[in-house]
Amino acid sequence: MINENLPKIWYGGDYNPEQWDEETVTEDLRMFKLAGIDVATVNVFSWALNQPDENTYDFAWLDETIDRLYQNGVYVCLATSTAAHPAWMAKRYPDVRRVDFEGKKRQFGGRHNSCPNSPTYRKYAERIADKLAERYKDNPSVLIWHVSNEYGGYCYCENCQKAFRVWLKERYGTLEEVNKAWNTRFWGHTFYEWDEIVAPNGLSEEWQGGQNTNFQGISLDYRRFQSDSLLDVYKLERDALKKHTPNLPVTTNLMGLYPELDYFKWGKEMDVVSWDNYPTIDTPMSMTAMTHDLMRGLRSGQPFMLMEQTPSQQNWQPYNALKRPGVMRLWSYQAVAHGADTVMFFQLRRSRGATEKYHGAVIEHVGHEHTRVFRESAELGQELSQLENKIIDSRVNARVAIVFDWENRWAIQLSSGPSIALDYVKEVHKYYDAFYQRNIPVDIVSVEEDLSKYDIVIAPVLYMVKEGHADRLKQFVKDGGTFVTTFFSGIVDENDLVTLGGYPGELRELVGIWAEEIDALEPSHSNEIVIEDTVGSLSGEYKCNLLFDLIHAEEAEVLATYGSDFYKGMPVLTKNNYGNGEAYYIASSPDQAFVQDLIDTISADKNIEGEMSSAEGVEVIAREKNGEKILFVMNHNSEPATFDTGDSKWINALTSETYHGKTDIKAKDTLILTV
Repeated sequence: MINENLPKIWYGGDYNPEQWDEETVTEDLRMFKLAGIDVATVNVFSWALNQPDENTYDFAWLDETIDRLYQNGVYVCLATSTAAHPAWMAKRYPDVRRVDFEGKKRQFGGRHNSCPNSPTYRKYAERIADKLAERYKDNPSVLIWHVSNEYGGYCYCENCQKAFRVWLKERYGTLEEVNKAWNTRFWGHTFYEWDEIVAPNGLSEEWQGGQNTNFQGISLDYRRFQSDSLLDVYKLERDALKKHTPNLPVTTNLMGLYPELDYFKWGKEMDVVSWDNYPTIDTPMSMTAMTHDLMRGLRSGQPFMLMEQTPSQQNWQPYNALKRPGVMRLWSYQAVAHGADTVMFFQLRRSRGATEKYHGAVIEHVGHEHTRVFRESAELGQELSQLENKIIDSRVNARVAIVFDWENRWAIQLSSGPSIALDYVKEVHKYYDAFYQRNIPVDIVSVEEDLSKYDIVIAPVLYMVKEGHADRLKQFVKDGGTFVTTFFSGIVDENDLVTLGGYPGELRELVGIWAEEIDALEPSHSNEIVIEDTVGSLSGEYKCNLLFDLIHAEEAEVLATYGSDFYKGMPVLTKNNYGNGEAYYIASSPDQAFVQDLIDTISADKNIEGEMSSAEGVEVIAREKNGEKILFVMNHNSEPATFDTGDSKWINALTSETYHGKTDIKAKDTLILTV
């Protein structure tokens, strides 16, 4: 994401000057210069200030804010302020207030409380976006538009029910097709009139907050509908902005692995993806890396924005630990290494009151620059200025892809069995982590992605096989690719109807096996994966648990068998030659040692190696630009560690120091190296 006005990694974050007096804002601007802050996100939650009633708009404060920031060298990421509707709107127009899962009408309060199908909300949201774009269309300080904030949450009001019926008509055409897709002859649910269809919530089909449902097809479609509804509201504002500023990019901040929205659909509608990164102190660094890669994958590898992270601590987790010295810098560079072209925080100054007053900030409550957090922020700001445009718009190039699908995730979560312990994200992360440990870059892709540029594609727990996906996977393997899938795959179509004729349904020919039964045991109960003849790095015995597919090899070669229970000796790992490639099937949830050895085996078969070898906890990843690599070496350990450049010589982009062979890296340090 290159911008001629600021051709470097943008550095800044959310700023709320409307909460502060003149003296404080003046002091903030002085400290922004010290910290190297060059972008401020403003106007995120200012709708009530901008529009005190139905017909009055007052942007004087915003004019002054933008002008003062620009005069002090700070550009603007300008939000549309629609993330929280004004109190007057909630009072006069109850349709803007959501109905919750239990069927209760919300009062004014909090945020994310606007119904996406409210005519009132849609009218006023579009209107204020239009007025902002018209007012600031020629303002040189505005770099990008930020629509609303962290979209999320479902609504079950009458407007949503009506809109759901319209959505169903567009998707299926007729009630007959709806009944067929939902299998409504089960439990006598046949619908004869459109208005017989109601929202699936705690008053109808679902319970435990939506974790369980009587009709997976209904609940699955309602999730699709709510994701689309919120996306439509985003598009309303986006289009109003584009009418006046067609050349300014538009984004909204996503939330990584957030479960409620199909972000692959959202990515298609955004000029640049942005997201908010808030790991806990004990989140595996490979999970954070995977989430960065997922955000990068929403637009097929295009660089993304790190829109929010905390400089120090969060306010909303059970235990809000400080970021240890060096960690803010380390995690910022991890985002950049995986494709971010910005480093931005929530927040630039700590709020004085309400729920986020203990969320970290570049400027703490003490109000001066003599804090550890400010010093670290200023040091990072200086480094990002020093790097200039060396990194922006470079790409991560991967030969490995892992398939991730929100609708598949929903369907697994809504499934009435076979195990409440099955966690789609954890199963995906197992395979990602194995590549991460070897410093092998990975793209996280949708089921629609072109697979031709990859050598290895992995689709863990591909429970739902959407139309055309099996054919794309078959073609990928025929052309010489290596495909890996797992237990509980190929079970249903996109309507959550079981594919008859034997599991794994449309994948059966590709993987060359038939799964007769699926055993589900409490997670502490394990079985064994027994490798009788060494296969690459695979040898000996491993543990597996959770689900156990009882499979028969049809065309596939058996590489490993179960070690116990009544299915002892049945296949648990198979390989099927298909065209010029091969497809692996893993019939249970294996331990990490097995996954690592399997990934090492198939990577070696494809001559795929990591960027360089390193000690455990030292992450190495490259971005490429104009045929040259920028290498990020990041030590996540609390003590010094090593990495090995081999015969290559690398130069530190910040210090000009040269590295060759086995080299030490300090605890929590990051090195940015060029050839």
